[in-house]
Amino acid sequence: MVQQRAAHDAREHALAVLRVRNRALAAAMAPAAAGVVLLSAVATDWLPPVLAVVGWVLLGTGALTLALAAALAAVIARARPPVTPMVPLPEHAAPDLHRLIRDLADRLEVPAPAAVALTPDCDSWLEEPPARGPDAAPGPILVIGSPFLWWMRVDELRALLAPVVAGTGPAAHPDIAAARRCLRGWDAASVAPGGRAGFRCPLDGTAARLSRLLLRAAGPHAAEMERGVAAAASDRARTVDHHVRLIAREQVGLAYAGWDRLLTRVILPAWRAGRRPTALNAGVVAALTELSRRDRLAGGPGERLGERPACDLLDEPGAVDAEVSLLAARIFHGTPAPGGGWAPVSWETYPREVTHRLWRDRAERLFGALGAEGAPTLAGVLRRLSVGGPEAAEVLAARVGAALARDEAARPPAEAPVQPLDMPSTGRDLLVEHITAAVCCAAVDTTDAAPGLDWLDGPVLTRSPGEPDGSRGGAGTDASDGRDLTGSVQRLVDEGDPGPLRNWLGAAGVCADRRLRVV
Repeated sequence: MVQQRAAHDAREHALAVLRVRNRALAAAMAPAAAGVVLLSAVATDWLPPVLAVVGWVLLGTGALTLALAAALAAVIARARPPVTPMVPLPEHAAPDLHRLIRDLADRLEVPAPAAVALTPDCDSWLEEPPARGPDAAPGPILVIGSPFLWWMRVDELRALLAPVVAGTGPAAHPDIAAARRCLRGWDAASVAPGGRAGFRCPLDGTAARLSRLLLRAAGPHAAEMERGVAAAASDRARTVDHHVRLIAREQVGLAYAGWDRLLTRVILPAWRAGRRPTALNAGVVAALTELSRRDRLAGGPGERLGERPACDLLDEPGAVDAEVSLLAARIFHGTPAPGGGWAPVSWETYPREVTHRLWRDRAERLFGALGAEGAPTLAGVLRRLSVGGPEAAEVLAARVGAALARDEAARPPAEAPVQPLDMPSTGRDLLVEHITAAVCCAAVDTTDAAPGLDWLDGPVLTRSPGEPDGSRGGAGTDASDGRDLTGSVQRLVDEGDPGPLRNWLGAAGVCADRRLRVV
């Protein structure tokens, strides 16, 4: 069977990893062993007495080698791999979810995970407990991506988790467990602590170099071991809700696409504006619903959305969502400095507290970089760029970038992000964003337009509450000539041509000569 063959291959490669460890131990013991053998041979007259000196030298060298090996082994044993940020989900907070996972493990005939946790990402895996000793969890932790829990239905989540939970079977095998412990220890010790004072620095550096050497030797076997574990788990889970698993895979692809757009276009602007959405996963559901409606990626979305969502397996989904939202901010954006904490923001107040504030901040930065005397107006921006052409745009873009860098440096995070997102726009793209924001501010000041929120495109300009007119702060459509707002601004920046933007302003009823309110 595929499962048995894959499990056997995984165990063979686990033993190969352990042989790398054993060879390192044998190398450390070889001088002492050779000295003992040599002295024993001299004592029994197998070798001439003159070789006793060599034996004692080898024995002394071996003792020093063993002492060094013991010290290095202690450093490696004390090393701790980075702890994956996650939100623990104890059984009292989600009894139905824990029951579902236990039933799934029984059905797969594997041990149930020792604990369950959530991560604000589109992934699920088994994590070894970070602690060791009597307080450590007795088995691996099942980490579930929170977007899956909120977007998928209960049956879909069960089918998605089946191959992950099935991995607890191979993980319980003694050889595979021992090999993984060795690999985790080497990986944790492979990074020498920088800047540490004291006499342990050389020892730590030596342990790091030794660990990297062992990892290189065991790396191919470790990869094949994990591949075999995954193949065995996948084959074991094949019989669990096969048809539903196909649907769940489609939803995984949809979740990746919608989560990425929501994170980069909706949530990241809020973090940069000093606001922290408190219902991230509720936003995920709204974004994925909108994406499936627009692109028709999820067949029959209306039918499946009528089924019970997997987040109903939690006792208090709102409280868990708030914890995951805070963790997501720490992972992807970092922790603010003391006194600079983020204000929580709901999706209902996002247009006013994020979209409007973001536009005003960018408009203020733009006119500060212009350094023009008199009232800040769009007409002044058009004149500067149309007369100066692309050269003037380059100079202005550099000034805007420098001003943004100063603003960012003025509020450094107390803790850097664990997984930083892409850096913000630079150069002409940054200038386009700031001019577009100024146009949106002018539209709000001189027409009936209002700031809004699009679940997939982020800040958006609306003509009436809740109704986007297509004139987004990122991409919009000019009702007069079919060009979007960003395209019109791009034409102004790249070619110094104000015509398309003037047409957009005229069709939208925006007065370019009116003083712009930037604060």
